[in-house]
Amino acid sequence: MTDAPHRPRQVTLAAWMIMGGSALIVALVFERVAGLGSLETQRSIETFLSEPPGEGLGLDLDGVTTILRILAMVAGACATAAAILGFHVLQRSRGARLALAVLAVPLFVSGMAAGGLLPAVVVAAAVMLWLQPARDWFDGITPAPEEREGEPVGPSMFQSPPPPPPPVEPRAMSGFGSTPAPTTVRTPAPMSSRPPADRAAGRPPALLWACVLTWTFCGLAILVMGLSALVLLAAPDVVFEELYRQNPDLRDEGISDSEVRTATLGLAGVLLVWGGAAIGFAVQAFRRVRWARTALLVSAAGAAAVSLVGAVVSIAMALPLVACLVTITLLVRPEVRAWFS
Repeated sequence: MTDAPHRPRQVTLAAWMIMGGSALIVALVFERVAGLGSLETQRSIETFLSEPPGEGLGLDLDGVTTILRILAMVAGACATAAAILGFHVLQRSRGARLALAVLAVPLFVSGMAAGGLLPAVVVAAAVMLWLQPARDWFDGITPAPEEREGEPVGPSMFQSPPPPPPPVEPRAMSGFGSTPAPTTVRTPAPMSSRPPADRAAGRPPALLWACVLTWTFCGLAILVMGLSALVLLAAPDVVFEELYRQNPDLRDEGISDSEVRTATLGLAGVLLVWGGAAIGFAVQAFRRVRWARTALLVSAAGAAAVSLVGAVVSIAMALPLVACLVTITLLVRPEVRAWFS
């Protein structure tokens, strides 16, 4: 009877991301449904319906409220099912993995109306379950041990011992025959410059997860900021009206529209460059470039500092803060450092 293969860290991390993210989505769904009848939400819906593109949808206040409530309830149901399936994933249930893949699409679409970026995190974790070495673990395949170069392989207990070396020619004893042949001194063979065992091993799973987190959150940040910049350039009046409605103190502080536009576009440009550079660092680190790991660590530390300041203003910034801290923790693990050494 063979032992069950050891569960990869990739599966454990993905399962906990699914369960934790789904639990937060359910909490946000309850908050969203409870706030649909508030005066602020009703005014926001009325403002959306009075301006393009909401004006041309042919919906009224009750219709939009009903749609939002349905989407929130669908997101809550999908998140609840995903949390339960995440637990069964830890038990190596292939059916749970397949069900998570099916739930990914409706959870992502409906969850954007209630959970913000959390559905994207759950979907990314579900995708991780279909990558190696998680795929082999679900199939019950035990990875073959890697053969380390430069290490002699001992004979098996079922193999016969190697034959003894052939006897050397008898030499005449000193004083009774010819002079003995000179002894040949064998010099040891030069040591081959092979990489150490840690470098010869495969890519550490911790590095893979650090790269996946970087690609996911940087891609989402670039997408959100890029769309925000395009909307600001295409319809600045709508953006400024909504901005001053939510922050009426901006007019009293004497901040002009041009200053807000310049600051927003400048912030978007910095974030686009920073996110693109972080994605590039992750690609190079994935390809085993030593300096890229250091650059990715510095980038994640800077993003964590910015997210910590932003979390004081908005609780939504706590999610990228956690992602940055997890990325830093994964990059400084011993197996990752040894792989780059």
